[in-house]
Amino acid sequence: MSIIEIIILALIQGFTEFLPISSSAHLILPSQILGWEDQGLAFDVAVHVGTLIAVVIYFRKEVVDILSAWFKSFGTQGTTDDSKLGWWIILGTVPAAILGLLLKDFIELYLRSAWVIATTTIVFGLLLWYADAKGKQIKTIYQLNWKTALIIGFAQAVAMIPGTSRSGITMTAGLMLGMNKQSAARFSFLLAIPIISMMGLYYIAELALGDHVVDWNTLLLGVVLSFLSAYACIFMFLKVIERMGMLPFVIYRLLLGIGLIVFLMM
Repeated sequence: MSIIEIIILALIQGFTEFLPISSSAHLILPSQILGWEDQGLAFDVAVHVGTLIAVVIYFRKEVVDILSAWFKSFGTQGTTDDSKLGWWIILGTVPAAILGLLLKDFIELYLRSAWVIATTTIVFGLLLWYADAKGKQIKTIYQLNWKTALIIGFAQAVAMIPGTSRSGITMTAGLMLGMNKQSAARFSFLLAIPIISMMGLYYIAELALGDHVVDWNTLLLGVVLSFLSAYACIFMFLKVIERMGMLPFVIYRLLLGIGLIVFLMM
């Protein structure tokens, strides 16, 4: 990859991983539209590591509190709001982890196309608008239970389809289940930590076992740029939804999907 491609793809991953607009779609589109070569497995690992570091550092207090309470719940302390939240994050991760292993090859072969991305971008954008407009938005993150966590977990599994957006579909599910915007977004971000960690470990194992040439300078640049852009994205997103809701991202998705369809029909 050229230095321009490295910078653009790393920034795309960082800015789109936590926005409800689909990072996978935006990473696929340059190759579909501009004819760029696939960035390769090693670069995928690097940019996912960068976004993982960003979300862990941003929510470091919540992560420490949840982990501490979760481990203590096995002792005399018993369950607390934070320990329950730890269990709901684990439960919400299970569907995507299982279905990811079962359907990965099928999705890679048949669903990584611009037409699929255009369709899912529009459909799930409209669902996000509906959830934002019609959801009661009265529940906090600590009012989740195992049923709602599992539903959001299955929604996360749907995000394996390019263009859906992992953060977008989990926030949509959270809003439809009555969560307020901040809580839906925070649970979505916390839910990203284990799933991105598992994806990273899977890619690292594949990288270690395969015959891949590694350019460490490229990987380091990918990690740094995706970290910085992802951290800035989380900060800005939580501010924007408080003031404007999900509408700006819905409009962006609709314009992107319609623009893709027009481009593909030319």
